Amino acid sequence: MKATSFSLLLPASLLLVNTLTQASEKAASSQGWQLVWSDEFEADGLPNPDKWNYDVGGHGWGNEELQYYTDEKLENARVEDGHLIIEAHKEERESSAYTSARLVTRETQAWTYGRFEIRARLPEGLGTWPAIWMLPVDWDLGSGSWPDVGELDIMEHVGYDVGTVHASAHSKNYQWQAGTQKTGTISVPDAAEEFHTYAFEWTEDEVKAFVDDKLYFTFSNENSGWESWPYQRDYYLLLNVAVGGLWGAAKGIDEDCFPQRMEVDYVRVYQKN
Repeated sequence: MKATSFSLLLPASLLLVNTLTQASEKAASSQGWQLVWSDEFEADGLPNPDKWNYDVGGHGWGNEELQYYTDEKLENARVEDGHLIIEAHKEERESSAYTSARLVTRETQAWTYGRFEIRARLPEGLGTWPAIWMLPVDWDLGSGSWPDVGELDIMEHVGYDVGTVHASAHSKNYQWQAGTQKTGTISVPDAAEEFHTYAFEWTEDEVKAFVDDKLYFTFSNENSGWESWPYQRDYYLLLNVAVGGLWGAAKGIDEDCFPQRMEVDYVRVYQKN
């Protein structure tokens, strides 16, 4: 009997995932990036505690947000059918009217420089504010608080402007409260219906943001000190779905749209040799 290729026994959907994974890794490798960390979300249940921790609480998070971020609650953060699901619910918790989750790699993994790829499908409800972003491990620049310490935003999206994706870099000199942040936007009309790959390349010279490998934002190091470029230290990843806030609720909140979820197919981190 002629031997049957193992690949012929795989479901078409899994073959597609394997093909996309191989293509992604091949493309990154061709540019000198090597995979150093990833989560493919293969085991159902709570997110892998060896890779993810939680920010917990409901104090507004500096943006007048309305959600309470829970800890190890399946309704708000779980792995299901190969995807990480972060889900916001209309549900009271302490003084908050909503619950959600904010996953972080702080205390498990952080990086100085790299290419960060996150394939995700976004929520679309009015008042939602999903984000994929990075903060520094050490808060010891300037005032020792935000924005002096810096922030890198790989993907932000607000429910009143469905399909517009943002990437930004914040610092003491360039930050959103003063309207001076370094930022770029791109139209992704089906961001809430289809998965897209949100990527961010960060080197000592510049940061770049991509959607499905289309470059739409570049910010170069001006070599003018930490006040403009605090991005020379370890940063960790954050994935969350906020509700409301100064930006997310700028045009109101549809209380009837919940629950709303961000689904993540994978998170991959590459670094240069």
